[in-house]
Amino acid sequence: MSEYILGIDTGGTYTDGVLIQRHTREILKSSKTLTTKPDLSGGILGVLNDLLPDDPSQIKLVVISTTLATNAIAEGKGRPVGLFLLGYDPALIQGFSLDSRFSTTSYHYFQGGHDLYANEQAPLDIEGIRATAKMIEGEVEAVAISGYFSPFNASHEEQAFQIISDTITQPVVLGHELSTRLDSVRRATTASLNASLLSHLQGFIQAMEESLREREISAPLMVVRGDGALVEAEGAQRRPIETVHSGPAASAIGGRFLAGVDKALVIDVGGTTTDIALIEDGQVQIQEEGTTVGNYRTAVRAARIHSLGLGGDSFIQINVEDQLEIGPSRVQPLSSLARAHPEVLHALKKLGAERHKKPNLRDLEFWYLIRQPPRTITNPRANKVVKMLQQGPVSLPRLLKNLDIFHPLQSGATSLIQEEIIGVSGLTPTDLFHVRGDFAPWNREAAEIGTRLMATHLGISPEEFIEKVIDQMVSRIARETITYLTGQTLEPAPFYARPDDLGLWLFNENTTGKDPYLGCELSLKMPLVGIGAPASLLLPQVASLLHTQYISPPHYQVANAVGAAVGSVIAYQEAWVIPQSRNLRTVGYYVQSGGERQRFRTLREALAYAEEITRSLAMSQADKVGLHDPVVKLDRLPDGAESYRIRAVITGRPELKKDS
Repeated sequence: MSEYILGIDTGGTYTDGVLIQRHTREILKSSKTLTTKPDLSGGILGVLNDLLPDDPSQIKLVVISTTLATNAIAEGKGRPVGLFLLGYDPALIQGFSLDSRFSTTSYHYFQGGHDLYANEQAPLDIEGIRATAKMIEGEVEAVAISGYFSPFNASHEEQAFQIISDTITQPVVLGHELSTRLDSVRRATTASLNASLLSHLQGFIQAMEESLREREISAPLMVVRGDGALVEAEGAQRRPIETVHSGPAASAIGGRFLAGVDKALVIDVGGTTTDIALIEDGQVQIQEEGTTVGNYRTAVRAARIHSLGLGGDSFIQINVEDQLEIGPSRVQPLSSLARAHPEVLHALKKLGAERHKKPNLRDLEFWYLIRQPPRTITNPRANKVVKMLQQGPVSLPRLLKNLDIFHPLQSGATSLIQEEIIGVSGLTPTDLFHVRGDFAPWNREAAEIGTRLMATHLGISPEEFIEKVIDQMVSRIARETITYLTGQTLEPAPFYARPDDLGLWLFNENTTGKDPYLGCELSLKMPLVGIGAPASLLLPQVASLLHTQYISPPHYQVANAVGAAVGSVIAYQEAWVIPQSRNLRTVGYYVQSGGERQRFRTLREALAYAEEITRSLAMSQADKVGLHDPVVKLDRLPDGAESYRIRAVITGRPELKKDS
């Protein structure tokens, strides 16, 4: 009997899936459906309906990736969290404004914590912790605890966990379980963000599990972590912060697998974002020091991804200076909304027939109701907006007129857009692709009217307008690629100013070749692999600008789901080697591994023991998750004078479900 692996990726715009033959890794089927919000099971079931074999028991493993955690942080949609800081110095934190990095305003200091040698700084403030937990119980949905030097001694975090769990019912997250790094601020941020994401990922995984049960699939469920590793779904629910960059990591793995290259730049053009990743030696390049999400620096090891708010569903607008702006906001394409609501096409036709006056581009923006509000809306204007939208989509000018206001911010309903209760629709690159006939599953006429009206506003033809938008998108992706690879920004100068930056001049000359005296050519020293539904419409031009080979692999539209299905499980353990000093003289070395600490006379003995213990612990972890033919790699990472971080990394394919 054939055995299959099912890979599914749930993004902000699309849910993708692939069915892969277990032994040959042949891709048998693929599927692409719209992500359904707020109930994600609709998109998941759509993919399952397309991909399921006749006998569901033939599916031996299901692997999922998602951008839900990344998007929730970037869009400020995490749940309210209380952060308990044990042994942190308030004067130091506030003096350097480090509290702005905690991702929550509900943070509280307590006596406790440890020092570099795992010794207690001060007794833990048990009564203060209990009283604060009671005080904030009704204000937060989860609690995070971070103790000073907790990776070396976690006893105070564990005591605080017990106190809080006995006092309130909210889930509690421990910082030392998420990071062994000694950056106390990043560890606190990571714990706080993890707590804020618990309900997001639990809801997603529960929707996935219910969908699998409904289709009688009993295979193990695994999740792609942000570094491309696979983890069991249960672990991902406890540590959702580790799924940050899960979707882009899966995309890069899928792009590498489909293109069959060991070194490449992989660019994934989605509906919401464009993500850039680097493949070297067949592996996704990793951000070892911890990835940044939105405005927050975390201690999470993740793929080195550069994301920009530019995709097929980016909102196309014209600013007050009559200049094009594409993104970063994502909206529903006019062509999509008009297919679901014929009255939108009727309104656009009426607008298009008014040729005697310059079009008001706000008429191309429609608001619509995604779901009913889960609570009573107290703002009278916002409540009136919801009641209007219950009758169907409404254009922004009509909505403002009915409310007797001049600006959307006066409506009081912008928070409902943030909560995805109200949706916004407008002209997008996807609409332009409809006009050109590149991609037209929805209402092409609505897209044509919107395109013509915006082109008329700019005084150019629809064809020139489409070319202008695509050129701007291509140029932006090429600029951001250079920024990603070099760390140097290429901010374009305002349209009314002459650029006064050599890097920007070199890029512009590479792009246009207009200078009469000097020439410049930028060359990417590896192929560019394009994935994602709109990739073939934009990325060949990006590759041309960067004078490199463009690879469009088979199944490029669903490469993220492919990456989920072909990924590997990675188990790793770390230990620290720390010098012991006396009178400014090194007299020995400690090896810290988890809660255990051993002393050695020489550095050589300490390093040997650290490598032995990390290898042993990582192998035990690999046995638990069921790695097939594991490969072991030891890294010795310097971390200060005579201090080292020893890491054992074990990679292998997961053992699949056996028939009973």
